[in-house]
Amino acid sequence: MTKLGKTAVMALSAIAASALASTAVSAATLQEIQDSGSIRIAVANEIPYGYIDPVSGEAMGAGPDVAKHIAEELGVTDIEWITTDFSSLIPGLQADRFDMVAAEMAIIPTRCATVIYSEPNTSYGEGLLVPAGNPERLTGYADFAENSDLKVAIMAGANQLDMMQALGVSEDQLVTISSNADAISTVSTGRANAYAATGLTASELAGQSDAVEVAEGFSDPVIDGTEQRSWGGFVFAQGNEELRDAVNEVLAEYKQSDEWLETVSGYGFTDADTSRSFDMSTEELCAE
Repeated sequence: MTKLGKTAVMALSAIAASALASTAVSAATLQEIQDSGSIRIAVANEIPYGYIDPVSGEAMGAGPDVAKHIAEELGVTDIEWITTDFSSLIPGLQADRFDMVAAEMAIIPTRCATVIYSEPNTSYGEGLLVPAGNPERLTGYADFAENSDLKVAIMAGANQLDMMQALGVSEDQLVTISSNADAISTVSTGRANAYAATGLTASELAGQSDAVEVAEGFSDPVIDGTEQRSWGGFVFAQGNEELRDAVNEVLAEYKQSDEWLETVSGYGFTDADTSRSFDMSTEELCAE
């Protein structure tokens, strides 16, 4: 793509905004980002993956903190942080509302068909948020397949939906919520018997209210003989391979440092999570 001046970029943005929804929009290239010194990065306000601290207004989480280092190494001094619902992250990339996603979004084939990923930054397992006391004695996602009277909440766009469907949980048992902020009330009021999320998310939510807790004795779901574990990476629009490749180069070196380990561990990722982040490549995850 030809390098664009600031005036030209503004003019093209105005044209794109008024064009038909089917019109293709190109994301900012690596060169354009480095020339401007600015990049737009999205998060879904999901602790500890990527969120805006309500007190300081600072972007925090395993995704943003690593993204800050990467941006600095690429000579980008200004980051515009954008918050959106999780289900809007991929559409936002496709519509050029931001250049990169730092939400530790799980790398799965259905998403690989529409966006491109960096290599994994993190790895994490699953969990269940249940009402205090866990009255249904829930210990895994398969419980919902075994009892059709139970309902489970999932976040719109999250890959827990794929897991539930693979386990045979019926559609009328699923309660879709727009964000993690709705999970505590959904579970504590009985709208759903549990909220299916990553273990880190469930633990974070449980710490916010005495009305809920993490299901003890939880086991990660096993589908087609494989234990389900997620690998999260940075996400880019298709066609922006140059930016993705530059991020990968910095990320690969950073993950060999104590600084990366301390950063990710500081958000609750366990030794198993950090060590297993090296187990799978994006090519392998997209091909599964």
